[in-house]
Amino acid sequence: MSFPTERPRRLRARPALRRLARETALSPTDLIYPLFVREAIAEPVPIEAMPGQVQHSLDSLAREVESALRLGVQSFVLFGIPAAKDPDGSQAWDDAGIVQQALRRLRDAFGGEPVLIADLCLCEYTDHGHCGVLDGDRVDNDRTLAIYQRIATAQAAAGADVIAPSGMMDGQVAAVRTSLDAAGFEDRAILAYAAKYASAFYGPFREAAGSAPRQGDRRGYQMDPANAREAVREVRLDIAEGADIVMVKPALAYLDVIRRVRDSVDVPLAAYNVSAEYAMVKAAAARGWIDERRVIREVLLGIRRAGADMVLTYHAREAAADIPCWEELG
Repeated sequence: MSFPTERPRRLRARPALRRLARETALSPTDLIYPLFVREAIAEPVPIEAMPGQVQHSLDSLAREVESALRLGVQSFVLFGIPAAKDPDGSQAWDDAGIVQQALRRLRDAFGGEPVLIADLCLCEYTDHGHCGVLDGDRVDNDRTLAIYQRIATAQAAAGADVIAPSGMMDGQVAAVRTSLDAAGFEDRAILAYAAKYASAFYGPFREAAGSAPRQGDRRGYQMDPANAREAVREVRLDIAEGADIVMVKPALAYLDVIRRVRDSVDVPLAAYNVSAEYAMVKAAAARGWIDERRVIREVLLGIRRAGADMVLTYHAREAAADIPCWEELG
């Protein structure tokens, strides 16, 4: 009888050996926590499609950030829900807009401890729900860029460390970089939603942010889910325009894209574990169909293993609390 000379099981026999041979690690500092803040509410409002997530008031937002900081999460991306909307999304750049209020509140409360990232888009702020201003039924790319410049400087002035343009307008990174530098914010980084797909996985987010288009869809500016080479092109364009970090969104159905981008560029790479990816885990766990803790671990490790340096995830706080205990999961 012939016996194997190579025995990979040798390094799986005990927890200490498994830890020694482990290739991928995850820390709370690798996680970015997306948070929704809503104008004119006194108490947080639960998001039905995203169990455990809420639209925060300014007070509850500060409490949530404080709780996450204690667990080691240090980075947060803010999405605003204004009380009033208009065709141009003017509350997005208003000094008294809800995200600007939130940035100042968090900066005053926590100083330089958290990394505050401001999502830059118009879909939550326009009465039509598109990511830019409309010319008839079409999003006007270049008029939208001028508005993005106003938003970027307003967010930076309010205390954002990182500006994250997410509308998938051509030239958005160059426009934002130009406006930030001209306003004296050369030190503010840009996290570019470089490869953002026109995905069905955003459904719960649109409830959370009140951002569903009233007519049409976003396939005219977000990427075709069939394309991977195009993602690398988009990423390289954003880097050439001045992006400091690039992102692939969504994550789980696009792990191949994450790997392709990671192999193509050297800048830090983020991936967004989006709302439906979160909601599916929560729904299955509520029915007892999965072990939620183990699935969350595998999801986040899988995104990191594909090549992401950082993960935007609604699981951030619960994952950070559980990471020290992951070894017991086997």
